[in-house]
Amino acid sequence: MATSEQAPSTGAEEPTLAEVATRAGVSAATVRRWAKEGLIPQYEGAWTPAAVAQVRIVGRLRERGHTIEQIRRASESGQLAGYVQGMFAPPEGRYTLEQAAREAEIDEELIERIYMSLGLSTLSIDSISEEDMEMLRYIAAMLNSGLPEVAFLQLARVYGQTLAQIADAEVRLIHIYVHEPMMREGIPGVQMAEAMEGLAGELLPFAAPFMRYLHGRFLGHFIEQDVIGHMEAELVGSVSEEGRMRVVIAFADLAGYTRLTEERGDEEAVGVVERFVDSVQHSLPIDARVIKTLGDEVMVVGSDAVALTRWAVDFQSALPPDAPAPRIGLHCGEALYRDGDYYGRDVNQAARVVARAAGGEVLVTRQVVDTASGVDGLRFELIGEIGLKGFSEPIELFHAFPREE
Repeated sequence: MATSEQAPSTGAEEPTLAEVATRAGVSAATVRRWAKEGLIPQYEGAWTPAAVAQVRIVGRLRERGHTIEQIRRASESGQLAGYVQGMFAPPEGRYTLEQAAREAEIDEELIERIYMSLGLSTLSIDSISEEDMEMLRYIAAMLNSGLPEVAFLQLARVYGQTLAQIADAEVRLIHIYVHEPMMREGIPGVQMAEAMEGLAGELLPFAAPFMRYLHGRFLGHFIEQDVIGHMEAELVGSVSEEGRMRVVIAFADLAGYTRLTEERGDEEAVGVVERFVDSVQHSLPIDARVIKTLGDEVMVVGSDAVALTRWAVDFQSALPPDAPAPRIGLHCGEALYRDGDYYGRDVNQAARVVARAAGGEVLVTRQVVDTASGVDGLRFELIGEIGLKGFSEPIELFHAFPREE
């Protein structure tokens, strides 16, 4: 275990063969043999970050049972062109957990919970880098400023899940649209690795300012919506329990999606879903947003039942005749807010409502009708009391339509 008294290389100096071997979990003799056998084409007498990254990859492949010959062929064909591993090598450990807790003035148990919430491997806690320490100091400042621990841990989970998804998309999309075409063209492995690293070096510096820009724009929008929501809640005398929010929940999905995949194939069906999700996102009222998607289903949460109901009926009316018909279900109620998502009985009820709808229909509950009835542009027709799966009592469901002129 690395400590501040016995710190490894800082990263500014070239690592030794022993250090490279230690990072890969093998012996120095093994690394020397791999280099001699051509498994580390990036090694040209110096242990560059790319060469060190290749050693780690070869080590992982050997652990998974791949032969030397299989790894050599993959390296020569460019399959192992790890274009960012060298740029983002694991940071060097300099502190133990105990030292980090004392330095940042955060309990060891809380540090472990923070790492788990962020989605980082708990193994990294055994050897904390200077970069990790800087993060922990920022966290300590946030907690000392008055942010409750429970709120920070939820934020950490949202940050971790979202940024993991972003990083995964960055790697996979570059692989699909850049890396694989190079392999099909037969570009040599070392040349491909250099080209991929150059591309990543040019593109990745734009990621941080781009995300800062988007974060600022969205933060301003949601602060404004929160202020409006607080005022409206006070006007109607609606006060929710701590952690709960009064919301309008809509679920929308494509009827017949399974049949669509069979008739048109997976790629075309996925394209239909992507266009459907895009059209939902681009047409929603200002106070509503897509919370998550699951296959062909979209969950939307807003604060204005009238606006979201009007959106639903207008969305159905505006569909082209040849487009797959979605079904939409809406319900008003209270939801428990956790980690950027919404949970609870009323969310489940909205999901059950959409399951009773047919393609092209908008179904809503009595709570929605009580809010939106009589509004220009909307009309409702009672279907009856319907039993929903998982609910003991039947509820009134209504068809929602645009009002006829």
